[in-house]
Amino acid sequence: MTQRERMFAGKLYDPFADGMPEERTQAHRLCKLYNDTFDTDVERRKALLDQLMPNRGENVYLQGPIYFDFGIHTSMGRDSYANFNLTVLDEGKVTIGESVFIGPNVSLLTPIHPLCYEDRNSFFNEKTGVVTNLEFAAPITIEDNCWIAANVTICGGVTIGAGSVIGAGSVVTRDIPPNSLAAGNPCRVIRQITQADRLKDRSVD
Repeated sequence: MTQRERMFAGKLYDPFADGMPEERTQAHRLCKLYNDTFDTDVERRKALLDQLMPNRGENVYLQGPIYFDFGIHTSMGRDSYANFNLTVLDEGKVTIGESVFIGPNVSLLTPIHPLCYEDRNSFFNEKTGVVTNLEFAAPITIEDNCWIAANVTICGGVTIGAGSVIGAGSVVTRDIPPNSLAAGNPCRVIRQITQADRLKDRSVD
């Protein structure tokens, strides 16, 4: 397996191999250009996102600033939205469904570092001739119609079920079932979201 294949398979891998440093540099550059572009410059922003995150549906809106490690490893469904300071370390695949609301200062973090410092610290790889480290990555999935509130951190390996709401400031370390209201550190299910939670009057007069 290549190091990239190992990364997607959840196996120990070298993040400084297979052209990955260059891809991260390009993604960081595109993020900086996007963040320096006014949100009224719709065409320029679209052109940058076409390079950074081509796997997205119609009407995806990223307020910015945004921070991606790769971008190309992230997909986002139509009508989804992210507020200020979205951070996506997408070494593993990140899949965001349709009509997902993401609040400010949300972090989606797929890398997983070894617990023991002897395994985690940088070292000189004699095969490649560069200083590197070893890590794992695990995918993140946010299914359709979720709301991820402000200052939420979602860790690698987590799936958030469709229709769920994650309360502000939560740290999500395990799967959340569909239609759940969940919050806390670590994030836990508080209760199910039901038809009783529907607004009685949706008028805005």
